[in-house]
Amino acid sequence: MEINHFGNTVLGVVPTADVVEGRMVVLTSQTFSYDFGSRSDLPGCKVPATAAESTRARYCVTWAQDNRQTPIYQPVPSYTYALRNGWDQTSNVPFSATVYLTQPGHQEGLTIPSGVPSLAFGEGIYTVPSGAYVYSAEVEIPGSPLAACNTAEDVAGTEGMLKYSLTNPVAEVYQYESATGKLTFKILH
Repeated sequence: MEINHFGNTVLGVVPTADVVEGRMVVLTSQTFSYDFGSRSDLPGCKVPATAAESTRARYCVTWAQDNRQTPIYQPVPSYTYALRNGWDQTSNVPFSATVYLTQPGHQEGLTIPSGVPSLAFGEGIYTVPSGAYVYSAEVEIPGSPLAACNTAEDVAGTEGMLKYSLTNPVAEVYQYESATGKLTFKILH
């Protein structure tokens, strides 16, 4: 996902389920806690489950900036000080994680695991790659209204994607790049 312009609303959030970067989400409660409750004050986010939630899906989710040096282990070991104490401690292994050699936020279309601090962008202009929205001929026309797909009414796997719809739009097409299939959209206030 590319951030072309963002407004005043940028929220730190914690996804309550795995969510693909660039999807539209709604705010919800969450129960994740980490290092003595350091994440408990953040709102949760999820892809819309119903048509009513689709009308409130006015946030585009992406990875939070991670200042750690690569390689990055996700999830971080559950034993709080595992990397400080070393891998030779019995409580630190076996350990199963995804290892990123490039910052996850510098790659397109990766899935953000549940419980990982993320950013939800409100009003603004954003670009998503081909395959991150539901294609129709109307998405090539600037100004076309876009609604967020939801679990109850749309095809499985498209939850949170934008689609052309005259009903309850949350965004509009700003630009479509036919050579790459990238869609640039503007989230409505």
